[in-house]
Amino acid sequence: MTGDPRAAVSGIGYSQIGRRIGRTVLSLACESALAAVADAGLEMGDIDGYCAYPGGLVGGAGFSGPSSYQVIDSLGIQPDWHAAGAEVPGQLGPVMIAALAVQAGLARHVLVQRTVAESTLGLPAQSMSGGAIAGDFSFLIPFYAVSPAIWLALYATRYMHEYGLTQEQLGWVALNSRRHAARNPRAVFRDPLSMDEYLSSRLIATPFRLYDCDVPVDGSTSVIVSAAGATSGLRHQPALIESMGAAMHGRPLWDQWEDLTTTASRDAGAQLWSRTSLRPQDVDVAELYDGFSFLTITWLEALRLVPRGGAGAFLDGGVNTDLDGRLPLNTWGGQLSGGRLHGMAFLAEGCQQLWGDAGEHQVTARPVNLVAVAAGGGNTCGCLLLRRPG
Repeated sequence: MTGDPRAAVSGIGYSQIGRRIGRTVLSLACESALAAVADAGLEMGDIDGYCAYPGGLVGGAGFSGPSSYQVIDSLGIQPDWHAAGAEVPGQLGPVMIAALAVQAGLARHVLVQRTVAESTLGLPAQSMSGGAIAGDFSFLIPFYAVSPAIWLALYATRYMHEYGLTQEQLGWVALNSRRHAARNPRAVFRDPLSMDEYLSSRLIATPFRLYDCDVPVDGSTSVIVSAAGATSGLRHQPALIESMGAAMHGRPLWDQWEDLTTTASRDAGAQLWSRTSLRPQDVDVAELYDGFSFLTITWLEALRLVPRGGAGAFLDGGVNTDLDGRLPLNTWGGQLSGGRLHGMAFLAEGCQQLWGDAGEHQVTARPVNLVAVAAGGGNTCGCLLLRRPG
């Protein structure tokens, strides 16, 4: 026992996940919501809070999703408290907000969601009208830096220069994810991936190749964040939220971060460990964001799971990150092979690992008592520690 966590995850749920599956984001959101409520052992009438990322007012590539009002109305829930938006500490932001809400007594059981239609988004996006370049993009678009792949590739290149990370070591992030995805029936890509296939794949933005980039999918992930005192009698032991980190100590611009070998994950990780007596060596499983492979490296180091500059050596060969390795990593296949569910699936998988509910990709070599979960990159990063009671 460390502190007295007052918020926990009590249930998780997925919708159908796939490439261009021809369903609306609203239908996917409702499907995962119903699954999460049932998984917790609750009824829809027990849900008195709702939170989502990014809500319905933000559109465009990377931010597909239904309006929170649509979901609330379709499910027939009557929330005492709700929030949705994109200006939060990464994709785990709504989970943190929900945890604070139940701690404050604003709700008892909050439905938290992320729903994406990324594989079909390009069709309506093609019809969007242009206009004057404004804000952050005025520093990027004139230089043809139109994609996060380009922005983050600059970080990865600088890191490789400073710390000697090799292309093969970077590739082990992708190979590790594919190895675990082969055991996950929900994963989009499950066929074996060799180092030769990785190295010969199409170059996207040096050093990123095709398999360094997550795969767009349609799908939804939901979790139920409950007040710890309201979890008695539910289906699972609560996955207690031991600590949260969400700092942003720097200019909130991708191209003007002071240290291009890291991201806001560095400060979020430091904040996480300052709020618990647990230590990095206590972590049994790590579910770390991999929108691009290099982000997993930044999170490994930000959470102090490996020494600064030591991620490449730790990943090399894949032994340390296998299900029976020193630190099982992205055990569901991550977004590189499981699909770009935009952060929330890392949390759902972390809960399943704590509950012993992950099926063929369950870690069994040791008890899973503490899981590190992280999402986001650039200036929007957030992380959590989940633990068993006791």
